[in-house]
Parts: sequence; structure tokens; C-alpha cells
Amino acid sequence: MPNLQVNKKLEKIFTATQPIIVIIGGRGSGKSIGVGDILTFKMATEKADIYCLREFQDSVTDSVHRVFKDSIEKRLMLQGWTIQENCVISPEGAATKYKGANRNPDSIQSSQGYKYSWFEEAHRASQDSIDKLLPTILRNPGAKCIFTANPQSSADPFSQRFIVPYLPELEKHGIYEDEMHLIIVANWRDNPWWNEEQESLRKWDYENLTRSKYDWMWEGKFNDTIEDAIIQPEWFDAAIDAHLTLNIKPTGAVVTTFDPADQGGDSKGYASRKGILYTDIDEIVAVDGNVACDKATAKAIEANTDLFVWDGDGMGALLRKQIGDSFSGINCELRMYKGSNAVEDKKATWDNLKSFGSKDKPKTNEDMFKNKRAQYYMKLARRFENTYRAVIKKEYIDPDTIISISSEIKMLQKLRAEVCRIPRKPNGTGKIQLMSKEEMKAKLKIDSPGMSDCLAMGEEVPDLIKEAQPLEFESLW
Repeated sequence: MPNLQVNKKLEKIFTATQPIIVIIGGRGSGKSIGVGDILTFKMATEKADIYCLREFQDSVTDSVHRVFKDSIEKRLMLQGWTIQENCVISPEGAATKYKGANRNPDSIQSSQGYKYSWFEEAHRASQDSIDKLLPTILRNPGAKCIFTANPQSSADPFSQRFIVPYLPELEKHGIYEDEMHLIIVANWRDNPWWNEEQESLRKWDYENLTRSKYDWMWEGKFNDTIEDAIIQPEWFDAAIDAHLTLNIKPTGAVVTTFDPADQGGDSKGYASRKGILYTDIDEIVAVDGNVACDKATAKAIEANTDLFVWDGDGMGALLRKQIGDSFSGINCELRMYKGSNAVEDKKATWDNLKSFGSKDKPKTNEDMFKNKRAQYYMKLARRFENTYRAVIKKEYIDPDTIISISSEIKMLQKLRAEVCRIPRKPNGTGKIQLMSKEEMKAKLKIDSPGMSDCLAMGEEVPDLIKEAQPLEFESLW
């Protein structure tokens, strides 16, 4: 019998009855080595073949072949096994098989004949691969598929399917179980073979990396940022219930925004705020923009909205009459937003963000921004950074210039992914310009950020608002 030693968190794999087993975590957790050793043990004791998948695999060197080889030779020290260039074979004939799902999409169905499958680096799995693999597993009674991953964006197909729906339980207990799933969070502190060299590297990263990057690399948190993103994940996190953290009672106008989207598959965003507090941010599910518009206006009326703003670039330009009819007889200002328009208050001085502003003399809005979309998104970024400085850095910040997002919002993780993945785009004039939705889709594979756009449009301010009292707050400084 092989002498198997594994991370204690992985022991539940042996007794798991669920067909889907997911192990997620950051660097140094030993999850891949642990799963490799467990599956080698299964080959030795159950004569089980192992079907090994990755989304991308150009050769066997991209596979987990090395993990199995080391399990046999170094950790379990098994005798009589055959190690070939493209598989390992037990004395009883159990073997490994390696496939790339992306280049061989139909080969996923081949996993039906295997008791155990292993999808390594599953955070890269496409929606198509997940959709094909899961029914294949469930058709084979007693079969199990193990997914190992260091999560990337919360908007990725893997995250949406296996992490986001169970996130509260995973964050609270480090494990989630139901009849179909066993999901385990394993990180560096769970590794019984953690050594001083690894600890030195971790400490250096903790002291020198941004907190969001460290948490992604070492704690298995979502990586919801991209190069040149204008809003950082730690800023967003600081904004969650910031009004409660800072003892602020939000008052002021209710502003509601709606993004009807131009494509049928694009998200139709909706957001509503009272003063600095966003109480409702969502995606409206509807067959087309007109039906979504009716749903948005109905929600806005129920929220007693003072200003209703909708995106007028694209199909939104056709909604003016429909929106006007919806608000007929209701005291609410209606405004069409066009991000492609020229900047507002051209000669006004831009109050630069610390993270993006120049140390030179202040610039005017027309010298600073390419268009209104860039101007309004940078206003939003300034609110998020101000909130981070107030909540985390304990600086005094004018409470009218921060943003608070209710933790009760159901799509909080997807919103975080959208907000923190809006990138700047270089241009010849040196002005701030953002990558267009079309470019984000084509170059970065990022879907239309409908909810995030609604937050940017939320920087619109009513011309005539109901009488509002100043913000009430108790200073923490």
C-alpha cells in the first residue's frame, strides 16, 4: 500500500460522494501536488485510469505528466510503474491520458469512460468546455471530476459556475458542499510542508505588492483588474458599505441610470443611488432594449427618482419617447447621456486624482479628457479613490466626494469585475481616453460593462432637485 501523505484539507476527496470536486487557492498551497498524489494512489489501489485536461495543451510538457512522474518516483516511491513520454502506467495497467480541451473540444466526451478526470488550471476553462464536460461526468454513475485552479476574474466562466454562487460559504468556512459539489479553499497556510524559502518570498510580496495582487497570488482571491485599469480592486472593496464604516447618513437626490445595450447578448445595466449610496445595481434580463427600458423606468418610479439618465449612444437614442411616456405626470427630470460627446465645463480646472494626475500645474477639462465618457469615468474613479483614502488610509475626505455601495446588492462580484476592468487607451494628444466597449470585447474578451457604465452615468447631477439636507455624519478622524 503506498505511503500517502496529503494536505489535511484535501482528505475529504477520499470520502467525497459528489461528482464535482473543486480545489481553489493561491500560490504555495500544494493543491496540484496533492491532487496528483491522490490520483496516483487511486491508480495503484483501484486500477483507475485518469483523464487529464487543460484548456490549452500544445504538448505533454504542458500537462500534469511531471506531477504524476514525481508522485511515483519521489513522493510515493512506487515500484514497477512504467513512465513513458506521454503517460504513466501502473503495474496493473492503469494509465493517464492528457488532452487539451480547446484544440480537441469533442475529446471531452471521451472522459465519460473514466472514473476520475482532472481539469488542471481550470480557471482558464472556456464556457464551451464547462458546458460539454459537466453533462459527460454526470452521465457516468460514480465518476468524479476534480478541478484545480487559482481563480482569475470573478467574471470568468469558471468563477461564475464554481465560485461566485457559493462565495459567502467559501469565505466564511473555506468549504462548500451539496449533493453535486465539494469545493475546497486551500492556501499557503494550509500546506504542512511550507518552508522558510517560500515564506521569505511570500513576505516580500506582502510588503511590496498591492494588496489586491497579493491576495490574488497568495490567498486565491479574484484578480479583477487589468493593465491600465482606472479603478483598483482595493478601492472598490473600500466602498462596500462605506457609509456605515464612516458613519454617514446618505441624503440628497435619487439618481437612476439605465444602459439599454446595443446587442441582444450585452448586459442591460441599471443603477440607483441616493446621494452617495448606491442601493440598487443590477442587470435587467429582457428580450430587447424596449422591454428592459420599461422594467428600468418602473423600478426608477418605485424608487422615487429625481433624475433618470439613460445611455443615448446607440439604440438608446430611440428610447426618448418611450421613457417620456413612462414618466408622464411624474416629477422626474429625464436626461439622455452620450459618452461620445465633448467634455463638459471645458475651461474648468480638473482636480487630478493622486494616482493619475500630473505633478505639473492643473489642466482644464478639455486638455485632460478625450470625451465625456472618459471625463465621467474619471469622476467615478476619483470617488472610489477618495473612499479608499477615507476608509483605509483614515484621511479626512469631504463626505460628498466618496461613494458607498450596499453590500446587499446581489451582483456585487460581477460589478467589481466590471468596474475594475475599465482600461485607459493611449492616444496621440496625451488626453485620457478609455478603451471602447467594442475594443474591450475584441481585444480583452470582456463583455459590455453595463452596470459599470451605469455608475459612470450616475455622476450626472439633477438641475432641479427636491429640497435636500446636508449629509449627516460623525467624523472618525
